Amino acid sequence: MLKESNKNIKILYVEDDDIARENGVEYLENYFEHIYEASDAILALQLYERHKPDIIITDIQMPKLNGLEFVQRIRKNDDKTQVIVISAFSDKDYLLKAIELKLVKYLIKPVNEKDLDEAISLCIHSLKNDISNIVQLDTNSYFDMFNQTLVVNEQIVKLRAKELLLLTLLIKNKDRYVTYEEIENFVWSDGVMSKDALKTVIKNTKSKLPNELISNLSGMGYKINV
Repeated sequence: MLKESNKNIKILYVEDDDIARENGVEYLENYFEHIYEASDAILALQLYERHKPDIIITDIQMPKLNGLEFVQRIRKNDDKTQVIVISAFSDKDYLLKAIELKLVKYLIKPVNEKDLDEAISLCIHSLKNDISNIVQLDTNSYFDMFNQTLVVNEQIVKLRAKELLLLTLLIKNKDRYVTYEEIENFVWSDGVMSKDALKTVIKNTKSKLPNELISNLSGMGYKINV
């Protein structure tokens, strides 16, 4: 049964075997609402950039790019996403590489439900208890990444859907400018972003945040200063 406490968690499941992937997604649907699936690591990278999942479950042996190389690319700029690797191999070199990539679990096929449940529970626990999920914006305001809630002066501030997506994207990439293309892919994933539409969302989001929190670099994109 889908748990209410898991409704904001996004999962990316990567597996090149169609039947295994279908079974995996079907199993995950019992617990999560937002599940994205990929048949190879190249597609998985595109989905990662677009949806910024909280948990990634990936196979190792895949065409084009293997699972550990996929995770390695993510770890260049992201230490927070929870990652579970599933492999048919218990090779020592793979295990050492997995440790370096800060994986939650390295599971050997065939994976039973108990082991997978435990691994996912560890991911959820880490997400819920990671203090980085509470991002302090200034003395009197913060954003709860897990519950997707903006709090200013101890009051919850209501954000529209695109404002929420924009703020989430900027905070997840707070150390750099987020490009216009990234904003369009993430915030306008279901359509096309116009300049006027972007300006409106930026303006409305800024009005609900502390002054001068979001800055613009012409020709580049936007950055949140936290």
